[in-house]
Amino acid sequence: MSETNQWVTMADVAKQAGVHTTTVSLALRNHPSLPDSTRRRLQTLAEKMGYQPDPALRALIAWRRQARPRKDAPTLAYLTHWDTKWGWQKAPAHAQFFAGATAKARRLGYKLEHFWLGEPRLSPQRMSGILRTRGINGVIVASCLPGSDGLQAVDWSRFSAVRIDYFPQEPELHTVTNDQRAIIQLAMRRVVAAGYRRIGFVIPSWWDRFSDLAWSAGFLAEQHELPPEGRIPILRFDDGPQGGSVAPTEFRGRLPRKAFEKWLQRYQPEVLISREEFVEPQLTELGLAVPRDIALVEIFLEPDGRTAGVRQNCDRVGELAVEILAGQLQNYIHGIPTFPTTTLVEGTWFDGSSLPPRRAPAPAVARPGRRGARPAPDARRVGCAPDRRPVRPAAP
Repeated sequence: MSETNQWVTMADVAKQAGVHTTTVSLALRNHPSLPDSTRRRLQTLAEKMGYQPDPALRALIAWRRQARPRKDAPTLAYLTHWDTKWGWQKAPAHAQFFAGATAKARRLGYKLEHFWLGEPRLSPQRMSGILRTRGINGVIVASCLPGSDGLQAVDWSRFSAVRIDYFPQEPELHTVTNDQRAIIQLAMRRVVAAGYRRIGFVIPSWWDRFSDLAWSAGFLAEQHELPPEGRIPILRFDDGPQGGSVAPTEFRGRLPRKAFEKWLQRYQPEVLISREEFVEPQLTELGLAVPRDIALVEIFLEPDGRTAGVRQNCDRVGELAVEILAGQLQNYIHGIPTFPTTTLVEGTWFDGSSLPPRRAPAPAVARPGRRGARPAPDARRVGCAPDRRPVRPAAP
């Protein structure tokens, strides 16, 4: 702070530098309209003079943006790199990412605009130039298929940026995504609390790979707390093109019936954790009904009161991406971060009739530091719950 002023303003920095206040504002926002040398000089001078943004003023500006949206609201870019321009909207998670981001951007006084990196002759370098020409400084990278890297060519020093989900893997930006490990652990704990012990998990292999093995890591961590005789191996399957390497939202394969039937007969699970679309058609073909013969928990739930499971809150992922990006823009933070962070959004559990509580809920499973806990008396009764008949797949 200067000796005469309690608070150094942009006007003070501009007077000292011999430039207009607007030039200082642009420099502090790393605006590409100024030469790098000018921006660095004014930023250094502002730091030396002790300039700090007024947090109360920023709060007032944010409130005014929400209260009175402007027609000329600054634009944030929403970059996607799917196989088609709008193909990602067919995937519920990705559509919800965008919806959440759009709503939050509007509330914060921004406008969100979609850009598709698959446009003919649109290289990352050209996209970077288009954004700079239009004065777009904030970028959300979302809905990119595995293998669609190449964004390293963008001059990220000119942009504030956030990534949604795990791809592209480069550049390493601040990331917001669903916490799949916590989601499957929440499902497991609710199932155990309902009195079940023989828990089966059915998942396509590419789902697990797409989340950096978070699904299997969370499931196995919780399964480790169950009695050894109740630990059922995960049923992973791939039955799609390219050996299952496609993105999960583009997958159109089926759970192989024979493998599923063999797994059911061998391990006799009391409950399945999966997606309904993966397992219900096969259960119907095998003559099994939910929940009469086997309980079911959905891990990508749209609550309907019938199915128990976890809502993944993908709209909140989009909202947080905009919140983090707006914070970067307000604090003049640009470029690839030295220490990239990941913000994980947990799921929300909903009860449903597909997971009826068992008549005699089992005692708590033994965990470190808890003495005297024992597995449920019926935990060794493979595939047989006290309130329904054993799970026996019908012959094909």
